[in-house]
Amino acid sequence: MSDRSEWAELFLSSNGRLARTPFLIASGALLGFAVLYEAVTGVGRALNLLTGWLVYPVLLFSGACLLSKRLHDRGRSGWWSMLILIAVIAVWPRPDGFMDFAFSLVILWAIVELGVMGGEQGANRYGANPLKTISI
Repeated sequence: MSDRSEWAELFLSSNGRLARTPFLIASGALLGFAVLYEAVTGVGRALNLLTGWLVYPVLLFSGACLLSKRLHDRGRSGWWSMLILIAVIAVWPRPDGFMDFAFSLVILWAIVELGVMGGEQGANRYGANPLKTISI
């Protein structure tokens, strides 16, 4: 398999499972790209308004695919990624008010669930364990 197809599979497919470390690296890359994009274009400026309709949906779709795969690794439905993405959108770029506090709790749960806890051992209904075990 080529590197290009692996990257496309990582960011454009919600099937299968994703281990914690690749998830954290890919999520950091998406978040870093979003921050860099907003720093360069400026929120509410003309360039952001012209290109944002293309950039933000791609970021959301890629984020949903990453979240779904990681949720699958934890044995959960990928549909939980919708709640996480709604929470991220609600508090971006910084939380204000009570509802944002509630959304921040959802994000905190997602950080612990997806970034701290390991995946299910062995195969589950979403596929084989992404951490390959070496048998001697």
